[in-house]
Amino acid sequence: MSSEPTLQSAVERMMPSEATELADSRKGRVRVIVVTPERAVLDDTAELVILPMIDGELGVLPGRAPLIGRLGAGELRLMKSGRATQRLFVEAGFVQVRSNVVTVLTSKTEEAAAITAAMAAAAEAEAEALPASNARERATKEKARDRARGLKKVAAKNTVA
Repeated sequence: MSSEPTLQSAVERMMPSEATELADSRKGRVRVIVVTPERAVLDDTAELVILPMIDGELGVLPGRAPLIGRLGAGELRLMKSGRATQRLFVEAGFVQVRSNVVTVLTSKTEEAAAITAAMAAAAEAEAEALPASNARERATKEKARDRARGLKKVAAKNTVA
């Protein structure tokens, strides 16, 4: 038993709205928004997003169940149509996945291709030079070490590529 078309459904089929066209163009894709305290760095779509979490990498495809997690320092990859991949280095922060939207909150981001082994070595030296006499200093030192490890992984990928 089919239902009668409504005036609204007939209008949408004949004259799709901008919102409908936008939704159609995003089918099979995930929207990625990267925000730092200063500005929104990225608002793009991808077929697959790979996030550096504190306990490993997380791949997000369209239709993924909602989640909130801790982001680790490392490489954020957006896999686009064909073999195109956009790479960013992100520092530790938080990520939310909801309704095919991945929102990344991080203190700093930069193009992954700009990361060098020298930058990673300098970050590692800075981290090791930090004091660690109390809990707050130890936490700061561990965060700096995580950042240095993330930089080192990205720099290693850049030398291979």
